[in-house]
Amino acid sequence: VASESSRKYLRISVAAFFFVQGLSFAAWASRIPDIKNMLRLSEGALGTVLLALPIGLMASLPISGWLVTRFGSKKIVMIGAILYAATLSLIGFVTRTEQLVIVLFAFGLWSNLTNIAVNTQAVAVEKAYGRSIMASFHGIWSMAGFLSAMVGSYFISTKISPQIHFVLIAILAFGIIMTAYKHTVPDSNKNDGESQPMFVKPDKQLLILGLIGFCSMVCEGAMFDWSGVYFHEAVHAPAAYTSLGYVAFMGTMTGGRFAADWLSNKYGKKRILQLSGILMGTGLAISVLFPYMITATIGFLLVGFGVSSVVPLVYSAAGKSKSMNAGMALAAVSSISFIGFLIGPPLIGIVAQFTDLRWSFAIVGVLSTFTIFLSRKSKLIQ
Repeated sequence: VASESSRKYLRISVAAFFFVQGLSFAAWASRIPDIKNMLRLSEGALGTVLLALPIGLMASLPISGWLVTRFGSKKIVMIGAILYAATLSLIGFVTRTEQLVIVLFAFGLWSNLTNIAVNTQAVAVEKAYGRSIMASFHGIWSMAGFLSAMVGSYFISTKISPQIHFVLIAILAFGIIMTAYKHTVPDSNKNDGESQPMFVKPDKQLLILGLIGFCSMVCEGAMFDWSGVYFHEAVHAPAAYTSLGYVAFMGTMTGGRFAADWLSNKYGKKRILQLSGILMGTGLAISVLFPYMITATIGFLLVGFGVSSVVPLVYSAAGKSKSMNAGMALAAVSSISFIGFLIGPPLIGIVAQFTDLRWSFAIVGVLSTFTIFLSRKSKLIQ
């Protein structure tokens, strides 16, 4: 059993990699309007270009678990994080649309590679602590995203170009990576020299975890991409307040992640996941039935709390799988979960096209409540 001080070092070092990921992703997201104007892209063209990132992410899903298992999460988390930050700096230098597509594909690729490796590290740290601490790591990601978005707003207001912005973030990221790397979890179960299957079919229990993640990430994707549109079109919020729902959601999602570990240690992961399903469903129901500024904001606050703990708790449970290695189990669960993140936003658009946006959000609300029933069926969640 690791000593208290060495466990603390492990926890801080692994948290540093979550911080780098949140920092890098939000830096890019904050400058999307500038890149759009720079390349003179229409809304439709931008939408198509932005697909390159999730496609890169999905492309890396089959190999990420295999690479982590083959070479160890310590080595892969450093390589992935360096490539992720380096690719961020390249985004600022694109001058043509096809260049942006290629760079965003690579950005998505390294994003997921780092994600699987760093969550494998987090599972190992959690094992050393002997209690649930996974959600706090994801809280660090959200917090870094908040800070990075604020830095982005400042750079935009002071007319600092995306090139300089992204290079500065990349340099900061490299400094954090080099400092934290030596204190990350050493690999004890990597399989150098052993042949590892690249594709492993997840068993029923991992499939259930993936579906819980899927239901939550449909909801999360909806909030990220459509909350502003919902406040504009369904709530009819004044222009200055269209981002209110998104800010409410992000605030409680971040806060909820720091509270989730304490709550799941006290009341059990199964109860917290069931409560998460209730909060997501209730929050969306309030927003759909009462589409007014105050009620919709309260609804989005509840959705943020609901979403906050699902993915961390599902990843934590996947890392305890007896049927396959932690890296492979995480990749399997992450793959199923992330399909929800990808299909959620387009699904909302299609349904809204034929009915209206409130119906779309109602469907997401119903889907998110499946978390309650699926959690009951999971043997990996205690």
